[in-house]
Amino acid sequence: MAARPGPPGCVTLVGAGPGDPQLLTLQAVQAIASADVLLVDDLVHEAVLAHARPGARVLRVGKRGGQASTPQAHIGALMLREARAGQAVVRLKGGDPFIFGRGGEEVQQLRAAGYEPRVVHGITAGLAALGSLGAPLTHGERAHGVIFASGHLHAQAHQPQQQAARWQRMGEAVRDLQLTLVIYMGAGHAAEIQAGLLRALPADTAAAVIERATWPGQRQCVTTLGRLAQAMQAGGLGSPAIVVVGDVVLGAREALRREAEQTEQGQAVAAG
Repeated sequence: MAARPGPPGCVTLVGAGPGDPQLLTLQAVQAIASADVLLVDDLVHEAVLAHARPGARVLRVGKRGGQASTPQAHIGALMLREARAGQAVVRLKGGDPFIFGRGGEEVQQLRAAGYEPRVVHGITAGLAALGSLGAPLTHGERAHGVIFASGHLHAQAHQPQQQAARWQRMGEAVRDLQLTLVIYMGAGHAAEIQAGLLRALPADTAAAVIERATWPGQRQCVTTLGRLAQAMQAGGLGSPAIVVVGDVVLGAREALRREAEQTEQGQAVAAG
């Protein structure tokens, strides 16, 4: 049964994309421009708010792993409070609301209160991260599918052995089904993830870590699974970051090599 109509206000969940404000969709821009109130996550580029109309209220409801975050229950209460006051509410999230963005939980809460929210999808960081290095997530010869996985496991629900077995099974899927593994929120658990995956995958399996994908301060390393945690530590890479494991990362390595060669050639010409 469809949710009953709520009061005059409305709620739209909007994905702001991975960071670069130019990667917003047209629907996202239109939704932001029509909002009376915007509830904004930490991982939304400040330039995205330039699309908000004058007079719109911006409420910061930052959520970031490993840091102080606004409780999810409080965010839901804010959305309902503003909608019941007749406001057009936009819940603005980094990436896509329905890929590790708590969008499903928020839709459920809104429907229970009588609202049917609109959802505007955004480009998820798991797609944009490897693409920013010139490599795809799927490839006719190297990868026939993708696994999107969360690197964050609740300690109460998963003991270390369970965690290791989980990552082993994912590694087996990468190996046996020729898939790409994309891990969100995994920077703080890199050593555990690496150990579990190495139960199923060879140490020379290609891996990449992309920190703050598509942002001006993006940093990355292309390495192997056997050196993953070591490479992250050496490069000082941390959250927010995407970890990618699989043969498609070889394409990123090739693209970075060509870029370095072109830079060297350009410097040689300038020096000459």
